[in-house]
Amino acid sequence: MKIAVDYHSEKLVFCTMFTGIIEATGTITEVLETGSNRSFWIRSSISNELKIDQSLAHDGVCLTVDALKEDEHRVTAVKETLSKTNLSTWAPSRLINLERSMLMNGRLDGHLVQGHVDTTGICEIVKEEAGSWLYTFSFPQEFANLLVEKGSASINGTSLTVFNVQQNSFSVAIIPYTYQYTNIHQLQPGSPVNLEFDIIGKYVLRNTQLQ
Repeated sequence: MKIAVDYHSEKLVFCTMFTGIIEATGTITEVLETGSNRSFWIRSSISNELKIDQSLAHDGVCLTVDALKEDEHRVTAVKETLSKTNLSTWAPSRLINLERSMLMNGRLDGHLVQGHVDTTGICEIVKEEAGSWLYTFSFPQEFANLLVEKGSASINGTSLTVFNVQQNSFSVAIIPYTYQYTNIHQLQPGSPVNLEFDIIGKYVLRNTQLQ
């Protein structure tokens, strides 16, 4: 979905939206540095379907495809993106969650995700529980008011339901399908993750602050 309304100018504003339902994973094949920017070549099963200037969520970060070759695509992250996400830690062979922007005629199976990472968190606990997995993440306490019990959050671009929400931590339960088809199975205690909180909660919080 790429349509929003600017009520002040009465014009349509285009912004990419995602759902947090991972479409494919890709593998970083090369990392290039140009000044303060970093570019990543990524090989995936959907790379040959992409187009230049197309928006794609990479571990929850909305990045623009700027080059293509065979079964690979390239994206570039600027200094601001590198400072707010875990992209500065990306290296060749890393597995990346990928999702193309949502279609207006599709079901919203996850929740509204912008691809604008709010902060990074740290994986604290990984616990297998007889067929499922429990992950606990810590995050900066300043974002605590954006999480509610049984609400949604995007972790490396994956839409997940949170529980056991504390002032600076929360947990998620991972089913076998998500464990197998995203890169969450690679997370270990100490791994940094990209976090984006529910945009509806942000608007509600903003509205209450202005009252």
